[in-house]
Amino acid sequence: MSQQRVGRHKFVQFTYSITDQDGKVVEQIDVPVSYVHGADSGVFEKIEAAMLGHRVGDHVEVEMTPEEGFGPYHRELTFTDDIANVPEQFRHVGAEVEMQNEQGETRSFFVSRIENGKLTVNGNHPLAGKTLVFHIEVRDIRDATQEEIQHAGTPAGPQLH
Repeated sequence: MSQQRVGRHKFVQFTYSITDQDGKVVEQIDVPVSYVHGADSGVFEKIEAAMLGHRVGDHVEVEMTPEEGFGPYHRELTFTDDIANVPEQFRHVGAEVEMQNEQGETRSFFVSRIENGKLTVNGNHPLAGKTLVFHIEVRDIRDATQEEIQHAGTPAGPQLH
């Protein structure tokens, strides 16, 4: 077992699950997530701070408010229309729809509900507006290579953000 500790420019791998305020698991990742600590990795700041100093095998628990995590829930990002007005390929829950506003900005929306001939799309992250608890297990720690440090903002594999 590695005696290294999580710190600046360490390559860290971990697995995690996320529970809601009722303790229900809302996401679980068993394939290790990798990042370079302290190198603009894209991992939530609060989680990266909580990981500092931990060793392989340690369990870290982090509670995050919507503002610290996936953001507040915005009702204005939810739209409902008659299903007849929606192309066939988007008529299932989970379908991704790209939408563009008047300024030319695009956003992904997901079909979140189909009910009574109506289809609802939602542009919020599925975990937006929720206080969540991240349950993290540190799986590996080693010195990061120069290349890993330089490319830290473009993680490969599963991502935590």
